[in-house]
Amino acid sequence: MKRGPAVAGVFYPGKPAELRETLNFLIESASERVRAIAVVSPHAGYMYSGKVAGRVFGRIEAPDTAIILGPNHTGLGAAISLYPGEAFVTPLGEARIDEELREALFKECSLFTPDVKAHEHEHSLEVQVPFLQYLNPIVKIVPVCLSYISLKEIKELGETIAKVIKAFPEKKILIVASSDFSHYVPHEVAKEKDKRAIEKILNLDEEGLIKRVVEERISMCGVVPVSVAMVASKGIKEKPQAELVAYQTSGDVIGDYSSVVGYGGIVIY
Repeated sequence: MKRGPAVAGVFYPGKPAELRETLNFLIESASERVRAIAVVSPHAGYMYSGKVAGRVFGRIEAPDTAIILGPNHTGLGAAISLYPGEAFVTPLGEARIDEELREALFKECSLFTPDVKAHEHEHSLEVQVPFLQYLNPIVKIVPVCLSYISLKEIKELGETIAKVIKAFPEKKILIVASSDFSHYVPHEVAKEKDKRAIEKILNLDEEGLIKRVVEERISMCGVVPVSVAMVASKGIKEKPQAELVAYQTSGDVIGDYSSVVGYGGIVIY
């Protein structure tokens, strides 16, 4: 079973040559790349958020495997859905599932559910895959689609991911937390709200992030994936560092600042 592309030709170019050209333009290679534990990357159409994602992936070393954590926008499938198939297919080819890593996650934590429905039409994971394939054409992936879950479950998932990653020291494993920030608010409102959410991420404070997002009504769709990634990062390294590499809104792209979506790119290492 292989998942075909659901948003190729819509969120990003559907033809291989055009997609490679677009990624070559978007990915800005930093003078010094870091071996990242995790990244936060946006998932809008490449026209809108691709430059932010490109700054993220241009800052890091290419992974062997990426555990991609994305929010469930469709409401379909299990709340904690781990893709049980063989591969995600994009115009750049197949990104094979790291079955060894996936089975280790299933074995360590009963919260993970093998489920296809949550993944069928979900764009938040898919749009990350071509960036990963550009960095490493033979990259393997482990896609996890997440609905809103409890803080206890967030911590259990993060701790499990950390434990499993540490059990495979020979693999260069990256956690990709897929998230946009404020949705459909004025540009200046988005910038201020997102600044306050990003502050908690840079402090690797998952409880503070969730509290701030709820209390201040910040429409950050990937708060759960980002929180899981933060818990995992702290389980992998004693004192990880987080760096904001880019932030912009859709208004910065199209010039309409009346109602925007915010995009932040963060690297944890």
